[in-house]
Amino acid sequence: MIEKKVNYVTWSDKYSVGIKLLDDQHKGLLNFVNDLFNHATGNADEEHAYFQGVIQQAKQYIADHFVTEEECMLATNFWGYVEHKMAHDKFKFAVVKSVNEFNAGKILSLSNFADFLKDWISSHVDIMDKQYGLYFKKIAAIKKDGQLNNVLAEIISRREKISG
Repeated sequence: MIEKKVNYVTWSDKYSVGIKLLDDQHKGLLNFVNDLFNHATGNADEEHAYFQGVIQQAKQYIADHFVTEEECMLATNFWGYVEHKMAHDKFKFAVVKSVNEFNAGKILSLSNFADFLKDWISSHVDIMDKQYGLYFKKIAAIKKDGQLNNVLAEIISRREKISG
């Protein structure tokens, strides 16, 4: 049983893109990484049971987040969309490959998987996502609460309803 929760990765403003929904989704991804790390007990059976229970939900969460980002980029003609989409697709492929190997009986180290996710989130959010965040700020007036005043407001509102 997990005795003490550790924040393996902590939210900070360096991850903020200035849009509340996307920042909240990024926080959710960081929370998943922390939960994953906290379940890395070294006991293969415990780790297997945990991973089996959460991976489909995590895959769906990541897919929903990517769709939200990509819809916003397309709606605003973001210049970096193609490269960003390719990075998303490459990441999804790596996750699916890990899940398929896990499902085929390969032992998956939760701590190694948490390291992979942490590194990817840190580099992707802090570098690539910042690009669209800066772009959105240039094309939209952003209120203090993080809500956009233009075409993005409709997308964000719809995605918030889906995210529930």
